[in-house]
Amino acid sequence: MGQDIKLTASDGFQLGAYRADPAVAAKGALVVIQEIFGVNHHIRNVCDRLAAEGYVAIAPAIFDRVEPNFTSGYSPDEIAVARKFVANPDWQGFLHDTQAAIDAVKDVGPVGIIGFCLGGSIAYAAATKLTGLKAAVGYYGGAIVRFADDKPTVPTQLHFGEKDAGIPLADVEAIEAKRPDVEIFVYPGAQHGFGCDERASYDKPSSDLAWTRSLDFFGTHLR
Repeated sequence: MGQDIKLTASDGFQLGAYRADPAVAAKGALVVIQEIFGVNHHIRNVCDRLAAEGYVAIAPAIFDRVEPNFTSGYSPDEIAVARKFVANPDWQGFLHDTQAAIDAVKDVGPVGIIGFCLGGSIAYAAATKLTGLKAAVGYYGGAIVRFADDKPTVPTQLHFGEKDAGIPLADVEAIEAKRPDVEIFVYPGAQHGFGCDERASYDKPSSDLAWTRSLDFFGTHLR
């Protein structure tokens, strides 16, 4: 359904991206921000699913500045390798490349953003700092608590797992306290990565509910 394309960021950097277009007239566009595993099979599948829902979906390869075309699976060894990309994250670069993706699809109609893991944090940061968005959804973004003093300029929805070993509930509560304007859901018993059906932590009931909430949210705000 999708194709690999190239984007050019405002600083001139060229990066890859995966774009999936719906078979019918698009009702908007969604920028999909990856986990630490690159624009891999799972992220491409997310784009394809969103295209099936009527959205143009585009996933920028935000690690291209460090290692072009990096993708990874979810074995313990692969996870250990992928973590190197967030040892010293280039937030400015991530946001430059996310803005390039927004700009690439803004002619389609209203644009939203959805991100997972690292991408969840970037989606939140994008909602506070970037232009051209109408709504943002973030899944289990560990850095959101550090950005929570920044107010999103668009409607924002966040999803967290109750049993996420990397995001304590105290962090979620801190975000809730600072950002009563943000819609936040916590999924009982769910772990980090509960929305990815290729990970051992996949929780289908939580994932299905979060997905439905996300689509409803975009349906409301991408008009």
